[in-house]
Amino acid sequence: MSVTTVKPDRNAVSTGKAKYKVLIVDDESDILELLQYNFEREGYEVRTAENGRKAVEILKEFQPHLVVLDIMMPQMDGVETCRQMRELPQGKEIYIIFLTARTEEYSEVAAFDVGADDFITKPIKPRALMSRVAALFRRSGALQQEGDRLIMGNLTIDRSSYTITHDGQQMTLPKKEFELLYFLAQNPNKVFSRDDLLQNIWGNDVYVLARTVDVHIRKVREKIGEGYIHTVKGVGYKFELSEA
Repeated sequence: MSVTTVKPDRNAVSTGKAKYKVLIVDDESDILELLQYNFEREGYEVRTAENGRKAVEILKEFQPHLVVLDIMMPQMDGVETCRQMRELPQGKEIYIIFLTARTEEYSEVAAFDVGADDFITKPIKPRALMSRVAALFRRSGALQQEGDRLIMGNLTIDRSSYTITHDGQQMTLPKKEFELLYFLAQNPNKVFSRDDLLQNIWGNDVYVLARTVDVHIRKVREKIGEGYIHTVKGVGYKFELSEA
């Protein structure tokens, strides 16, 4: 299975040589104007929508690289909007960042459950948001695949030999630890629940507890460090690429 990611030029955000398309969705006009101004100033091509239904229609023809999506909106809220976007061919590989004034954990869990890549609470700090988006695009282009090998900076994962090389040191991982790492690394920045990982790594024919995933994640982290596999509280795990 090949890795499908957005492949931005590292200089594109600052120079505007290759514009990346952003769809901003919010029912507050002042927020739309604020975000549109800041994204366009950084060289992004921007479209806006004031509700979820319109956003889904724009997505089909605009085909953005990123959607910045409010949760609380009339007609159709952000969670349902995200769910519908992910069901479209144009919405499979894009990044979706939620913006919300709500701080309850269940709102964050609901957002990740339908396919969010990030979750940012209001009030919005435009400079911090721009930096976060730029980092997201940089990470998406950091992963290379050569045959059965995934290469990212100082980490190489070789599926043919079930070995990893980290900081120049090669080591062999037990089969399930390796498959768990390889699966997450092939889907950078995407959050998987424990049930997702159990189904993809252990399958439906083997009965194992969700705690098994936690144990294997801990063992992998002990070998490659804490900087790659991140816990999303109340949801699951994701492999996050280095900005370097």
